[in-house]
Amino acid sequence: MSLFPDYQSDALYFSMDDPLELMSRNSPHPFDLDDHSWQTIEHYYQAMKFENAGYREKIRVAETSELAKRLGNARFKKRRGDLKQVKTTLMTRAVYIQAKTHNEVCERLLATGQSKLVENSQFDYYWGCGRDHRGDNHYGQTLMNVRSKLVDQATVRLDPLASD
Repeated sequence: MSLFPDYQSDALYFSMDDPLELMSRNSPHPFDLDDHSWQTIEHYYQAMKFENAGYREKIRVAETSELAKRLGNARFKKRRGDLKQVKTTLMTRAVYIQAKTHNEVCERLLATGQSKLVENSQFDYYWGCGRDHRGDNHYGQTLMNVRSKLVDQATVRLDPLASD
């Protein structure tokens, strides 16, 4: 038995930071949420870490997702008190709205079929799988949950007898 878990052959590994990956937090597919337009999921998520509207706006208009992330990780800015309780919900809302806004993002997510989605971050044990693949993979789980909701919605639309 190995110290580190093996890669799962049926899983799809990706980086949530790769702007070329449509399922990434940095994918340049703007969307509207909470009465604002957001350039990326990263912009939305980082801004929502804070209660201060002025600082949220600074993050929202940041030129790049990398800058938004740096601003969101500022050590001396007061974060919202319920962040631990709501961070997965915030991420889920952004992923879902972006997928509903952009067909190509939705299609990419649906094209993953039933594959387990794994955010392959070596350093992030909350959103990713971590270096030893023992992380929580919350971003992969978020994508799979949104994918499931999108499949359910498509099934309801296809079923003429289904009611809302």
